[in-house]
Amino acid sequence: MLPFPITSTETDSGETLYTLQNSRDMRVVISNRGATMISWHAPDRYDRIADVLLGYPDSQGYLNNPTYFGGLIGRWANRIADGHFTLDGADFLVDQNNGTNHLHGGDAGFHLAMWQAHPAEDGLRFTLTSAEGEAGFPGNLQVEVRYQLDDNGCLTIDYQAITDAPTPVNLTSHAYFNLNGGCSGIGDHLLAIDADHFLKVDAKLIPTERAEVASSAFDFRQPAPIGPRLTWPDAQLGLAGGFDHCYCLHWNAGVEPGTLRDVANVYDPGSGRELTVATTETGLQFYSGNYLAGVKGRGALPYATHDGFCLEAQAFPNQINGPDAEAVILRPGRTYRQTTVYRLSVRA
Repeated sequence: MLPFPITSTETDSGETLYTLQNSRDMRVVISNRGATMISWHAPDRYDRIADVLLGYPDSQGYLNNPTYFGGLIGRWANRIADGHFTLDGADFLVDQNNGTNHLHGGDAGFHLAMWQAHPAEDGLRFTLTSAEGEAGFPGNLQVEVRYQLDDNGCLTIDYQAITDAPTPVNLTSHAYFNLNGGCSGIGDHLLAIDADHFLKVDAKLIPTERAEVASSAFDFRQPAPIGPRLTWPDAQLGLAGGFDHCYCLHWNAGVEPGTLRDVANVYDPGSGRELTVATTETGLQFYSGNYLAGVKGRGALPYATHDGFCLEAQAFPNQINGPDAEAVILRPGRTYRQTTVYRLSVRA
């Protein structure tokens, strides 16, 4: 049972905002449009409350949401090269909305859909039916996502999906975080990612090879501030305008694939807020907010480049076109499952 009942409010744009609250004065607001995380108010070391999520000033911005602020991404998170894949001998062409690539579900992805909300004592559940042919994908897909906030500051996101025909599925949350509450950029945030390898990309940000993080700007095996790494003379950073790369998450010996485990940590020295990410997934996309410049947010000034970061747990970009494609194909009779936990705490 949640510490406080889920409350809801209607907006002028026709969606409903649901608020999850815990006993530590945390409040997470989620919209039924896109099952989108709108805000997350949390205390710092001095018990000052601030919103640690980036977002638009009002509900109108989420009607199109070109930056994907807080959105639930599907049917495919990240990119599919040239919007093309082959499944069981049949060729499929899906929306090409990122140059020639498919990105984040296409022109009308899950982040724009109106989900059905089901508030309950143990969390907030959303359901969505994605019809065969939407964005070019095969199969009718039934999706369920549940959010739960506990007194330890853990926001758990559980995903499930079933289909009536084989289809690629790769879901994630596209929340943008800034642990200082938006009073400055993310340059002094200390980031750690439990990964020995990441995926190098080409000019279209499609993975080309698996590379070691050692001796590179991408080595966050020990906590390091994000800002200085953005200035390293690395061709990969130049291609993406910063970090927009998937990390191949580490599995400890004896840990079964699909096990929920801590994979990343971010600490803001100024506020004392600390974000820990746990997931069952194999990949974690680290995006350093490279294209936020000029986006109108909730502050007096528009956002600037690197004002927020994303840690998106998911399968590997373009995996549907790689040697491990079968792992991202959902077939009838099976259930897609994923769990990711964002845990906010405070260091004294």
